[in-house]
Amino acid sequence: MTTRRIAERFAQLSPQQREAVYLKIRAEGLGMGQFPIVPAGEGASGASPLSYAQRRQWFLWKLDPWNTAYHIVAALRLKGALDVDALRASFQALVARHASLRATFVPEGDDDGVARQVVAPSLVLEIPLVEADDADAEIGRLNDTPFDLERGPLLRVRMIRLGEHDHVLAVVMHHIVSDGWSMQCLLDELVAQYAARVQGREPVLAALPVQYADYAAWQRHWLEAGEARRQLDYWTARLGNEHPVLQLPTDRPRRPDGHYRAARHGFELPAELRQALGERARAEGATLFMALLAGFQVLLHRHTAQGDIRVGVPIANRHRVETEGVVGFFVNTQVLRTEMDHRMPLRQVLEAVREAMLGAQAHQDLPFEQLVEALQPARHLGQSPLFQVAHNHQRADARVARALPGLSVQAHEVEGQSAQFELMLDTSEEEAGRVHVVFSYAEALFDPATIARMAAHYLAVLRGLADTPLLALGDLDLLDESERARLWSWGVEPAAWGDEGAVHRRIEAQARRDPDAVALVFGERSLSYGELNA
Repeated sequence: MTTRRIAERFAQLSPQQREAVYLKIRAEGLGMGQFPIVPAGEGASGASPLSYAQRRQWFLWKLDPWNTAYHIVAALRLKGALDVDALRASFQALVARHASLRATFVPEGDDDGVARQVVAPSLVLEIPLVEADDADAEIGRLNDTPFDLERGPLLRVRMIRLGEHDHVLAVVMHHIVSDGWSMQCLLDELVAQYAARVQGREPVLAALPVQYADYAAWQRHWLEAGEARRQLDYWTARLGNEHPVLQLPTDRPRRPDGHYRAARHGFELPAELRQALGERARAEGATLFMALLAGFQVLLHRHTAQGDIRVGVPIANRHRVETEGVVGFFVNTQVLRTEMDHRMPLRQVLEAVREAMLGAQAHQDLPFEQLVEALQPARHLGQSPLFQVAHNHQRADARVARALPGLSVQAHEVEGQSAQFELMLDTSEEEAGRVHVVFSYAEALFDPATIARMAAHYLAVLRGLADTPLLALGDLDLLDESERARLWSWGVEPAAWGDEGAVHRRIEAQARRDPDAVALVFGERSLSYGELNA
């Protein structure tokens, strides 16, 4: 019996039967990845269950429907003669091709916490052409408008006309139906659709083998049969019972709701450092990404003095060939944990990160949402469970820069988005071996100068890892010359305070001047200066 036939029959079994078949398959040394995804017969029209990732998005939206942190936005600058009708027709064809773009979500019965996905048989997507002098402001308005998951559509497109031959195309999708890979798929297919239409050809795209609802059903069947339990055992042992919260020192207090606008600090890794770091990684049997993540975790350790560092790392979760071209919410998040102390050599951190990443790769199918449900970490509104900072690494894709007939195309950087995390490191390996680094941060928490210093410290860690891998973490000098000079200046000719400048003398003086003034506050309790000095 072929693997496809087994997969088709597996999907038709009861949960108990699937569990028995799963155990037999595992006994034969096979895994879920060796069996194809087959159309589930649900979701092409009508309603279908949500994937695990979609369940969490639904929960977050019901909790805070005004939050725009889970919007995915991209923009392209188009210069030349734009065929507006061809662009609109191209998008309409993509909406017909990808069921996720026609999806809405409805509560199941009387329980708002459970929903089903409903895919409309057709959808007419409105794509306004607006005149504007400021494309960023227009994109900001588009992105800052919350989606209604129950009403849809969950895709918005605007053409912004800056001049006769100068336009910006803005696309916003909600994460519940999309991810970063999906956005690239959409733009790739848009290029093919548009080029064919303006050249008078019929657009031809390979048929999609499955839709997102098929993947969600396949994932649910395999995980519920026993695969979730197997992978959860690994993650439970890896992460343990205690789940510390990373306490990065901030310039201002954290907000209870955790809503922040994002700011960015970016730079290119110096060529000589990039080369040395790559050589060090290869010498240790690691990848450049592993070295960059190891450096980030050392940076967090040095800035917090915490020894248990956990970083969220998103993975595309597209290792199935059937899913490569499908628009949907496939991305998964892994929690990579490294324990360290000040005596640990930098090389040992890289070894630990390598081991953690290889283990995570072998257990990458467990949805983050199931991991959170199983571990039950303490939850704090405005903070991600299990990790508070993230590192996203990718190989940059230059396909969006391809020229369209009569048009030049460039990516348009989108600023002012909502921050999903207090701090996120984005690293990308680009053409000609360049590595671009971006610190995205909550601008209400950190000053730009603070993040700039943190970025300089990150470079110092990477240099240490590349050049002195046997150096202990605590011996690594993070300060550059300007910071060192500033510290020296603070220690030159200290002011002579005299006895009256001592803290206890000042408290006594204030108690004499105004004994009823509040001196200390803790929760709902307070002490006056008179009481403090009694």
